[in-house]
Formats: sequence, structure tokens, C-alpha cells
Amino acid sequence: MKYLPKIKKKTIALPLFLLGVIFTGCKDQKEANNDNENAGIETNSEEVEDKAGLNTLSAKEKEEGWQLLFDGESTEGWRGYGKESFPDGWVIEDGALKVQGSGAGEAGGGGDIIYKDEFKDFELSLEWKVSEGGNSGIFYLAEEIEGEPIYTSAPEFQILDNERHPDARLGKDGNRKSASLYDLIPADPQNAKPVGDWNEVSIIVYRGTVIHTQNGETVVEYHLWTDEWKEMVANSKFKDWENFVNAGGDDKKGYIGLQDHGDDVWFRNIKIKKL
Repeated sequence: MKYLPKIKKKTIALPLFLLGVIFTGCKDQKEANNDNENAGIETNSEEVEDKAGLNTLSAKEKEEGWQLLFDGESTEGWRGYGKESFPDGWVIEDGALKVQGSGAGEAGGGGDIIYKDEFKDFELSLEWKVSEGGNSGIFYLAEEIEGEPIYTSAPEFQILDNERHPDARLGKDGNRKSASLYDLIPADPQNAKPVGDWNEVSIIVYRGTVIHTQNGETVVEYHLWTDEWKEMVANSKFKDWENFVNAGGDDKKGYIGLQDHGDDVWFRNIKIKKL
């Protein structure tokens, strides 16, 4: 009778000891995770979750007809404007298509790039972030005209570090700030995120109506080929650019282009849906 309680004590003590170890381990892990969070360090599970949806199409997007233009691993489908190959000066970095800054503006680097197919009525969606003082742009309805740069035929969704780049103070009423129709219509509201943060963009072109959205808000709306459009262009620096006035040419379609303006800029989640 005296021996049985001793066995009972030992069988109870062992599970309690193990529970103590488990509790201590969980506490230590929780504290470590809190330390990482306070230090701005993401856990591995968060990193996997963040990267899992990058440069991919969901089942719903596939059903809706979205087409992925960049898979995060290759430059397939892209080439230099006016070139047959993909230029030096652009690289893939952490799942993003990056133009490497030359420090020489448009005079240096690999030059602008375009996607191989032309699009007419569409919705383009992507994310961008810019380096300090950075400048770039997204072209649409571009024609590839020998001897002419891309911007002579294509409207441009401006990409800019509004806080540092002097372009933000030039133009008229902020029409050179981020998400503006460059040098023509200012983005309103001006909602670009700080340098280093990703901005979400949508550009819709449908039968001449063009809509710029940035970070969930419509910031520009205008109508191509109308009398109002022609008057606006006639009162701008583009006034003598016939191909710009007639953006998209006779067929009202063109290339999607990304600009090399000599600064570090990143693009990802580039996808398009024909309308």
C-alpha cells in the first residue's frame, strides 16, 4: 500500500515536467516572434504568404480572362523598344522587373521596354515602387515608329518620387506627379505611397475612355480622340506630335511600355485583361 502512492507520484511528475518544457518553449518562441515583429523582421511563414500570390493569377482571374505579362522569373514576352532583344540595364530582383538606374536620365541605361503584343480595349494592372528621387512611367497604346522614341506616340501614366524629384514642381497644377497623365492631367487625389512602398495601379482603356487608378482610387479620367482631347494636346508641348494626338494609330491599339528614366524602379504583378 505504501509503494503505490510512490508510483502515482512519478507518473504525475513526468507529464508535468514535459508540460513545463512545452510551455517554456512556446513562451520563448512567442517572445522571439514579438521581438522580430518589433524589429520589423517578418517570420518565414509571413514571407511565404506574401510571396505566394505574387506574379500569379487566381482561379477567378483566369475565369475573367486576365493574362499574366510577367511571371517573376523570366523576361519572356518583353523586349527593348525598337529592338529585337531584351536590353541590358533591366533585371529581375526579388520577383520584380527592375530598371537599374544609370544616373544619366533618359540618356543612359538600357532604354524603354515593351510587351510583345498590342492591345486595344483593356484593363492593365500592376504594382510599382520607386527609389529616392526616381522617375519612370507606364506607356500605353504606343506605336513602334523607327527613329522616334516611345513617348511621341503614347500617353504616359507618370511614376515619380513626388517628394524629391523636381518634376513634381514643374508642369501645371501637379500634372507631372505620380499617376498623372504626364504633363496634361494631374492625378486627383494625389495618393502615392512613400518611397520604398508598393503602389497598386490600374489603367483602363475602353473605346477611347481612359481611367487611371492608384491605390484603390480613380485619379484621372479622360477621353481620347475627342475635340476636348485635341484641344488639350494643342495647348501642350505635344502639340506638334501627330502620333501622340492619334494615340493608337488607325487601329486604335498599341504596346504597353515601361520607361527607363535612369532611376531604380521596380514593377511586379503585371497583368492585363482584354475588354
